[in-house]
Amino acid sequence: MTLQALILAAGRGERMRPLTDHSPKPLLKVQGKALIVWHLEGLARAGVTDVVINTAWLEAQFPATLGDGRAFGLRIHYSHEGAQFGGALETAGGIATALPLLQDAPFWLVAGDVFMPEFSFPMSDAHRFAASSALAHIYLVPNPPHNPNGDFGISEDGLALSRATEQFTYSTVGLYHPALFRDTPAGQKAALAPLLRQAMQDGQVTAALYSGPWTDVGTPERLAKLNTTR
Repeated sequence: MTLQALILAAGRGERMRPLTDHSPKPLLKVQGKALIVWHLEGLARAGVTDVVINTAWLEAQFPATLGDGRAFGLRIHYSHEGAQFGGALETAGGIATALPLLQDAPFWLVAGDVFMPEFSFPMSDAHRFAASSALAHIYLVPNPPHNPNGDFGISEDGLALSRATEQFTYSTVGLYHPALFRDTPAGQKAALAPLLRQAMQDGQVTAALYSGPWTDVGTPERLAKLNTTR
């Protein structure tokens, strides 16, 4: 089975200004390494060979910093939304636009601005997902203070629930099948949540709770805390 991944890195990072005025958020450093590098190293350890990175804001900095991926034992391909479409296309739009750079097979998805250094991108989960009929398998985390109500629930049999009594926060990490995006036009803005919620209604999304370290690096304060806490 092909092990591949897409890292979302196109956003402007408005809440991180002024840090993101001159650097894309995924290239900001956490404990001496760019945020996105933590993901690249984790994916390489998991046996992933090909990674697509979608970009828009200050996008030329990504290939200048990361190159073609050989330094990480990967092949990196870039979906430059800024150059092609004049700006970021939101999550589902960015994924649909990047799909031609991926093989027609399941792929890992992760946002470039979350920090979860111990997540292992387990190969067993990837194989299980590929053998299933699900369109997505998402990882949820305990709710952080900035998202106290959570996003989705988990049923007793492991299905993701659009609404539940107990909800958790979507970590931004998941396994996805390209078929989820078959009706999403490339080159146009589109959000991911509506696609996920519809697939959940159809029982086509599974979920797992991840309890390891996780931070949505959405503010300068969160970044500073990560860099002062080891």
